[in-house]
Amino acid sequence: MWQAEIRVDLDAIRENVSRLCAGTQAAVMAVVKADGYGHGMVPAARAALAGGASWLGVATLDEALALRRAGITAPTLAWLLAPGLDLHLGVSADIDLSVASVGQLREMTAAADAAQRPARVHLKIDTGLTRGGATAEDWPGLVEAAAKAQADGSVEIVGIWSHFVYADAPGHETIDRQLAAFHDALGVAERLGVRPPLRHIANSAATLTRPDAHFDLVRPGIAVYGLTPIPGEQFGLRRAMTARARVMLAKRVPAGTGVSYGHAYTTTRETTVAVVPVGYADGVPRHASNVGPVRVNGTTFTIAGRVCMDQVVLDVGDLPVSAGDVATLFGSGDDGGPTADDWAEAIGTINYEIVTRFGSARVPRAYDGGTGE
Repeated sequence: MWQAEIRVDLDAIRENVSRLCAGTQAAVMAVVKADGYGHGMVPAARAALAGGASWLGVATLDEALALRRAGITAPTLAWLLAPGLDLHLGVSADIDLSVASVGQLREMTAAADAAQRPARVHLKIDTGLTRGGATAEDWPGLVEAAAKAQADGSVEIVGIWSHFVYADAPGHETIDRQLAAFHDALGVAERLGVRPPLRHIANSAATLTRPDAHFDLVRPGIAVYGLTPIPGEQFGLRRAMTARARVMLAKRVPAGTGVSYGHAYTTTRETTVAVVPVGYADGVPRHASNVGPVRVNGTTFTIAGRVCMDQVVLDVGDLPVSAGDVATLFGSGDDGGPTADDWAEAIGTINYEIVTRFGSARVPRAYDGGTGE
């Protein structure tokens, strides 16, 4: 018997990826970083590959190596690489690595020497996000150095890539501006003799709304899990994660009863309060105090009072709620219950944050559907 759990519908992930693949002529890289956005990196990766993805994307080298240890051999790109990592492990494991500076390139060539094979690299250009990536001023020097390293046999330049600022607002002026900057960077590379097989910039939002940004490869992340990158548009995607717990205790209390820490909620009538054993240690945002929606027995209630480390309280009025009843924080929404989007709206954040929060060891994941093995 479970007390609290995350259920992940792997068939939904597979179908979402299949839908994304059908919408483009480019190859699809399913992004499975951050433990598959809280869904479980390895099962999500297998389901995505079963849905037609031909690449996987992760942030860190450790994430990429974990995929290899799980027996997943699909082409994989890791892009968040601090100085001093054992990059030769990635090169030896046939993991593609992102390069944004001449300094990083030197580390790649050293890793290639240690692994006794060329490092597969994707050169990153900063087109306006001002995070990773070479600036326009530094770009020619990076490309020239990479071309020399490729001629020397130390690296294989597999791709040139970038990332959007605001693709989740279709029509925003930054999108066209970044695409123009990306084309300029590709032109510089071509003039320097670098014509890699893969050019990629499209995230979930651009994959769904900007076919002119697809190039050779698209990198959907949140859409893989059925969550929309553009509020109000679902694009036919199926939400894959459900977070739920069993009511631990239900009891009658009189009007004027303060509830939870600081008595930030007070009952206005005699009522039943239900205690649900999940809290911010399990991924429930503390900002959901007095606003987070939870569904029990077909009715959606709002968290009463502050979210605690291990529990929340619901004021369920006179409705029949008992210990053992299932309280769903968010799910597919097919039954009219709350979704991760509803939680994001309630606390003023994005659905990405809601699902990635739920990674606590106290709340196990259970999987429905095929694994793609």
